[in-house]
Amino acid sequence: MSQGFEIQIFNRYENKMDIEKVYGDGMVKFAYGNPIGRLLGPFIASKMFSQRYGKAQDSAKSAQKVAPFIKNFNIPIEQYEKGSLTDHPIETSYQSFNEFFIRKFKEGQRLFTTNDNEMGAFAEARYFGHESMSDELSIPVKGSMLRAVDLIGDAKIAQDFIGGPLMIARLCPVDYHRYHYPDDGKTLKSYTIAGDLHSVNPLALKYRQDIFIKNERRVSILDTEHFGKLAYIEVGATCVGKIVQSFDESKPFKKGDEKGYFLFGGSTVVLCGEKGKWTPSADMLENTKAGFETYIHLGDVVAQSS
Repeated sequence: MSQGFEIQIFNRYENKMDIEKVYGDGMVKFAYGNPIGRLLGPFIASKMFSQRYGKAQDSAKSAQKVAPFIKNFNIPIEQYEKGSLTDHPIETSYQSFNEFFIRKFKEGQRLFTTNDNEMGAFAEARYFGHESMSDELSIPVKGSMLRAVDLIGDAKIAQDFIGGPLMIARLCPVDYHRYHYPDDGKTLKSYTIAGDLHSVNPLALKYRQDIFIKNERRVSILDTEHFGKLAYIEVGATCVGKIVQSFDESKPFKKGDEKGYFLFGGSTVVLCGEKGKWTPSADMLENTKAGFETYIHLGDVVAQSS
């Protein structure tokens, strides 16, 4: 996963390893690797802290951070729509940092695979993939933390997913922060599980292996046309002010429809499947076994039906 505090990611499009430039890595190292920081951990991981921090990103003053952020992290801003101030240059068109944070791609920038047997990437993110959830899983957290029952939070519902495939999509603060449906289907059930808001950065996961089941998360059970039932789990993280469900879940959804978005902060979407229904992409599985995430664009292929 990393050498020291270096996070290495396999870039599918450039066919090479990249070193991730981490936003706020100093705070993560302090909060999880420093004895004093660990004492402050409960406060840093509290919902109150993240909501207050997130609210600050809604202020007009926060918009001043946008242009330096774009430059520092080499954001390809030409791929995105402008903010509310449409008469401004794109760098100054966002009324707050949060408006920039939930920016949308321009029409046609990202297209979902049209093949029925191919699952479209539900987030623009760094992916881990496993063919089967089991107690032996060790990436990115210790095996017992990736059991379906722990992630889903309901033993009866989790029965459908035990031994099934799993993907973990980690979104960084530099990423597009909207997430989408990977196939056509309908929502059977959705609910929120209360919890903390720890960082989901690999630096934090080195120190705490229970983050995915301790953090607040929202679970949707989806019935899809080509991949069976899916447990779609949005995991909150430090400084994520809110998980917003933007799609009307009483209606059927189509592959590529926007499901929701995270307000400020990096976060994660976990997808659990039924045993034997689908398999994560070969490159993702290979990189996961080697301990590396795979960077994948929204809509690109992340799995095939079995």
